[in-house]
Amino acid sequence: MSANKLKTLKTEVQSELVNNILPFWMTKMIDDRDGGFYGRIDGLGHVFNDADKGCVLNARILWTFSSAFRVLKNPGYLKAAERAKDYLLAHFFDKEYGGVFWLLDHKGEVKNGKKQIYAQAFAIYGLTEYYRITNDKTCFEKAIELFKLIEKYSYDINLDGYFEAFSREWSVADDLRLSAKDANEKKTMNTHLHVLEAYTNLFRVWKDDLLKKQLYRLIDVFTDKIVNNRTFNLNMFFDEEWNDKTDLVSYGHNIESSWLIYEAAVVLGDKDVIGKVKRICLMIADASKKGVMTDGSMIYEYFFNSGHIDSDRHWWVQAESVLGFLNAYTLSGQKEYLELSLAAWKFISSNLVDRQNGEWFWSVDKNMKPNLKEDKAGFWKCPYHDSRMCLEIIEKQNDI
Repeated sequence: MSANKLKTLKTEVQSELVNNILPFWMTKMIDDRDGGFYGRIDGLGHVFNDADKGCVLNARILWTFSSAFRVLKNPGYLKAAERAKDYLLAHFFDKEYGGVFWLLDHKGEVKNGKKQIYAQAFAIYGLTEYYRITNDKTCFEKAIELFKLIEKYSYDINLDGYFEAFSREWSVADDLRLSAKDANEKKTMNTHLHVLEAYTNLFRVWKDDLLKKQLYRLIDVFTDKIVNNRTFNLNMFFDEEWNDKTDLVSYGHNIESSWLIYEAAVVLGDKDVIGKVKRICLMIADASKKGVMTDGSMIYEYFFNSGHIDSDRHWWVQAESVLGFLNAYTLSGQKEYLELSLAAWKFISSNLVDRQNGEWFWSVDKNMKPNLKEDKAGFWKCPYHDSRMCLEIIEKQNDI
């Protein structure tokens, strides 16, 4: 019975990926005037030709289409990946100080040159995935260059972990935040998660000793500092000395980390580490269940100091729910996790997929009303979470 459910899941997500998600980005987001991809399509479907272009969006498009080509071999995906790669190398790389810029205007001129480590990590993630399908030497070298810059400027040699952000010239920035909603702290769970993700992908193609050492350290940072050893939620914000400054539970990050940490251990290939993180990742998945509603969806955040609950169902949280609970099922064999994963996909299919205009809505509220005020595509609304969910299931379903 479980095998049949998984086969159906694979069929459905593959159809969603190739017939809805990827065509949206290939047909509606191509910027033939200024190059690369548009910076924004709003929730009503309006294209903003003059919108700024973020590095995170471009790098995530690069990863998405590179991964899609690796798994599905559609030459159109390779063409889209090449477009994203060309634009990233030509415009986002700082030829004077190194690293990638945070934000460009629509013409490719620097709008915000700060060196956010989060963006450096996503550039590594995308370039490495492109290298996996093409053996492009330049992409390989640029990914290693970014790794070395992160280690040179961001790694805390005294207390471990990575500092958030720097100026264009790599001096410490005053405003460290990814967005206005974040706390202005020196270390965050979010950046560490995506450095972990990027280093994992880089280690697949480059068995460097320092990279290996830092990947071990990142896993330890999560298990020893970021994961709350009492609740098994993730602590989100920290000062330089790792004092916790968190006042919320981010259920999406909880469940996303539960499979990314395990993936890092598997790529390292260390059985002892795999055994250690397996237990912890299942505990994180269990903690994440507190955010699951009766319809299978997962709420966004809970602020435990004020008691406020953000009950909107964000697109990326639901996608990570499908993957995180599916991973927990593969690790434990407990069918409850499989049912949680399938319920999350059912919710997505019924409520978040925009069958008229393509892609997924940013979110729906507790009454299942789509949020059209937020972007359909933009700085933070990328094809990364939903596409990755589909690709992971397609690629790994036969191993389950």
